Amino acid sequence: MRVLVDVMCGGVVSYLRMCNHDTVYAGDRGLEADDDLLAVGRDEARTLVTRDVALATRADDAILLEARDVEDQLRELAAAGVDLSLVDEPAFCGRCNGPLVGIDETASTPEYVPDSAGEIWVCRDCGQYFWRGSHWDRVAETLARIQ
Repeated sequence: MRVLVDVMCGGVVSYLRMCNHDTVYAGDRGLEADDDLLAVGRDEARTLVTRDVALATRADDAILLEARDVEDQLRELAAAGVDLSLVDEPAFCGRCNGPLVGIDETASTPEYVPDSAGEIWVCRDCGQYFWRGSHWDRVAETLARIQ
């Protein structure tokens, strides 16, 4: 799913990316004006996720969230039919939404990557490294609670 998340719902961005949704965050692109959000949603064929009723009614495709709490927002997304399942092979960078590629176990990695990381991915756009660590486990626990 291709998603555009407005700044009111930024807490769900990393969850959506970790569930392999191509997720643009309005704050990352400096999108504040409603017309700019609507144009990006339309031009990039993205579903807008927002808490703004007026904005949602103007969008071609939108999911209107009512909750302020991230877990409640995730429940609302699941109820709207958004698949919130973690995947074996993540495709999108949690930081910038760039494409992730797996790297060989013998490849050189930065010091912050633990030796016990297992599978490792790197973002082609920002160079951030990812692995299934404690953050992955916390996200899995949160998603299990909401389903």
